[in-house]
Amino acid sequence: MDTDNRVIITVKDLTKHFKETGIKALRGITTEIRKGEVVVIIGPSGSGKSTLLRSLNLLDRPTSGTITFEGQDITDPSCDINLLRQNMGMVFQHFNLFPHLTILRNMTIAPMKLHGLPKDVAEKKAMALLARVGLEDRASSYPAQLSGGQKQRIAIVRALAMDPDVMLFDEPTSALDPEMVGEVLDVMKDLAKDGMTMVVVTHEMGFAKEVATRVIFMDDGVVLEEGTPDEIFGNPKNERLQAFLAKVL
Repeated sequence: MDTDNRVIITVKDLTKHFKETGIKALRGITTEIRKGEVVVIIGPSGSGKSTLLRSLNLLDRPTSGTITFEGQDITDPSCDINLLRQNMGMVFQHFNLFPHLTILRNMTIAPMKLHGLPKDVAEKKAMALLARVGLEDRASSYPAQLSGGQKQRIAIVRALAMDPDVMLFDEPTSALDPEMVGEVLDVMKDLAKDGMTMVVVTHEMGFAKEVATRVIFMDDGVVLEEGTPDEIFGNPKNERLQAFLAKVL
């Protein structure tokens, strides 16, 4: 078996019903994520995209079905999800930086606490990651002193500081001003080139076309079509997908 192409995440018959609202956000999702893939999930608002993504590290706990991450069933109550989450980087719509900590401290707190890295090692690594996104000069700044695009780039490298095996992005550019979107997508493109396994929920169709190895189209809690960017954007078969693309492209 080619270990470089191994399945990292397996999702089987996943459902999510919100009892309070009666909404069936996921209705029997089955898919796999392989090492090195960039899987982009698209679809209209309310289609279940973010719920699926957030289920992958149990931020949303599924109603039924299983999720296996690197051979472990994370939906099993005996699973230490906090330990496994250390191998899954998560970048949200809103940056979730600690406002009272400097950027450098934001970057080093988890590697020091959870991985036991000495302060000097954690800081050296953080500075290298900040340099990678052109923000090493902001190490002593606080989040309030940064633009939205800068904060999101920090959020990405903060997740990278934990050396995750997979990165999950939940609409990482939707809260940004249009001129800041490109700087965040560029960082994500570089990650993809480096072979990082990524699952991305986004409305940025250009990114999906250019960077995805596979595109999943969801609507009403179901995967209606999936394929390569060429297949999804160039030759969509599902009528709902055709109608969606006619509106967004």
